[in-house]
Order: sequence, then C-alpha cells, then structure tokens
Amino acid sequence: MERNARRRLAAQLAEPSDGVVSRRTLAAAGITRHDIGYEVDGGRWRLHGRQTVAVHNGPLGVVARRWEAVIETGSAIAAIDGVTALQHAGLTGYADDEIHVSAVHNHNTDRLPGLTMHKVIRRVSGELIPGGLPRTRPEVAAIRAAHWARSDRQAALVLLMTVQQRLTTPARLAAAQRVVRGRTRRSFIRAVVRDIAFGVQSLGELDFARLCRSRGLPEPSRQVVRQTPGGRIYLDVAWDGYDLVVEIDGAQHRWGTAVTFDNLRQNDVTLSGDRVLRIDVIGLRLETDRFLDQVERGLLYRRAA
Repeated sequence: MERNARRRLAAQLAEPSDGVVSRRTLAAAGITRHDIGYEVDGGRWRLHGRQTVAVHNGPLGVVARRWEAVIETGSAIAAIDGVTALQHAGLTGYADDEIHVSAVHNHNTDRLPGLTMHKVIRRVSGELIPGGLPRTRPEVAAIRAAHWARSDRQAALVLLMTVQQRLTTPARLAAAQRVVRGRTRRSFIRAVVRDIAFGVQSLGELDFARLCRSRGLPEPSRQVVRQTPGGRIYLDVAWDGYDLVVEIDGAQHRWGTAVTFDNLRQNDVTLSGDRVLRIDVIGLRLETDRFLDQVERGLLYRRAA
C-alpha cells in the first residue's frame, strides 16, 4: 500500500476513537506490523501499550485514553464502566481520574497506568450501549460505581448525581439495582436507591420518629397542618409545644422548580413563628447522629425559652 494512502486509511480508522486504533483493526485493513513499525520509527505514529496505535505523535486525549484502556484489555470482553462510563455519558462535578473498565471474571490482562480493572461475574442483559466506545448504560454504571466507591458518602453521591444530571431515571436506576450484583455495601445501595426512587416514602416520617425515640427525644407529630399566609400546608414533622419543624426532603426536592416551592414553603413557616430544620433522606442515612444532634439542640433551645 502506498504510504500516503496508508496514512489516510489509518486516520480514517482512528477518527471515531479519537486518533487511536488497534493493531488488529489496522491488520484487517491491510496495514501490517512492518508498516506500523515504519511509521513509528519515522516519528509519525506512536505505540501505546501492546495493541494500541496512535496515528499521531502527540499525547492522548481523554477519550483516546478510554479507547486505549478497552483495546489493551480486550475490546471483545471489556467495557468502560463505573464513573468513567458516567463521565463519558456527560457526568460532571465528580472527580475521579482513573479509567474504570469491567471485564468478565475469568479475564486476565496486564495492568496499565491509570486503569482500574474490575472483574464482574457476568454481564447483565442489555447493559452495553451498542456502537462507539464499549461502555455500560448509565444506570448499570452508577450501581457498579457505588459498589466500587471508597466510602458510603461517595457511593450515595454518584447515585444521586447520576439521576440529578438526568443521565438515567429513578425507575431505571431501581431496576438496575435489582439485577447488578456487587460485593460491597449491598444493603446501603439498595436503601439509597429506594430513597432516590421514592423519596420520603422510603425513609420518612415514621423512620424519623423511630430515630427520635432511640435518642430519647420527644416523639413528633407527622403531617401537621398549618395555615400560613401562602395557604394551608402540611409539615412533615413537628412537636406540640415547640416552635420547631423538621422537613424531610426526598431526592426530588433538589430537582427543577421543587427548590423554589420548598423555599416559599419554608419562608411561610418561618414567618409564622416556627424554626425549620431541613434534612434530606440520603443525608439522614449518612449523617444520622449529626442531624439528630441538631434536632436535639432545637428542642432544648425551645424547652429553655
């Protein structure tokens, strides 16, 4: 093959994968190992790992590095997964520079710098997105990212952000949780996904009352009706004889115009003479004692007044 024609063909093959291509793909197009060596020796192409060829001599971009991870692992069985798959789908605001790749449990590969390999027992039916970079669907990636997270806080955050940024829906996340198996924090992830999918219905007023009893605090009344300048409202939790109100927010309270209506509601309650503490359901799981400490301080303050 004539040199210029070879270079044009290689560039076309590498264009969908941000300038990198596998040796296997080049060979299928008639570009031999000798051809690759000639271009590399001439400084026009660069090798990355054993199987990845960059058809340029510059550094790899973010997307190219993800392709390299899949190519070096084995594109037939590997896929970008976890936080990396979510970032590829558009997740922002969650810092993790490692490239997370999943492969079936009996696959072995050399370790690459910046690559974290996760072995999964099996692929869930339909978990891979067809076409382009091999990657898992956001709801599957989110559940796996939660299992692979370093802490419960990170696990809850990645689940919540995936839905907040509309990469998937609460219903799809809940469906994925039922079929994607992980080795860590199973009950915690199940509970957080319920919180995201159903909000206050999963960890709401009844559970909050139980937590108050366990701390020796007065048991609150639930769904208390108040008449405010803005109209009749229902308060999640309040105590007779105290000017303290607790609003327990499901994940949906942080989305869209819900924040605006919550602010108006809280302002009406405050202007009517009550103090309002806001507790989100996921925060109540992660920081139970700190939130209950605040409730206790609020009740003691009112008792002394």
